[in-house]
Amino acid sequence: MKKALYLILLCTTGLFAQIQYGTPREDQLPEALTQYPRVLQVDHFPREVHPIKIHADYYWKHNTVVMSPKEEIQLVEFGAYVYYNDQWNLRKKYDLKDFDKLFGAKKQKMLAAHPYTWNDNWRVGPSLFDGWALWYFIGKTESGQLVCGYQKLYTTDTPFKN
Repeated sequence: MKKALYLILLCTTGLFAQIQYGTPREDQLPEALTQYPRVLQVDHFPREVHPIKIHADYYWKHNTVVMSPKEEIQLVEFGAYVYYNDQWNLRKKYDLKDFDKLFGAKKQKMLAAHPYTWNDNWRVGPSLFDGWALWYFIGKTESGQLVCGYQKLYTTDTPFKN
């Protein structure tokens, strides 16, 4: 009897612990980004990404670009959030040296009006599911002010058709 009760409790708890994906409100941001002015320009191409199956995995192929339109910026942080359970959740904060390797910068400096692009910023996985991500960048201006930039990206669960 105790085993059956334990099994029922375990199954019921599992139902409530499931991740609930959804769509963020247009003005909904991770709290950490609301304290900085949005100065950096960030974009993805495309912003809505359909997967393509290659062997056993799905690939959501897109690129990400960041640019400081007016002045040199020293990057201090960058990463990505994913949206679930009605909020943005930090997925990954990258090591700063990764910015140079992935985006083609030197010493994490962004020159004014120079786009930095990560051409193969792809999501890869064995199963289809959709979701929202938000890539963010925080940097310091020459005067010492912290600024940010961010952009959302939607990955669908509908495979790309040729």
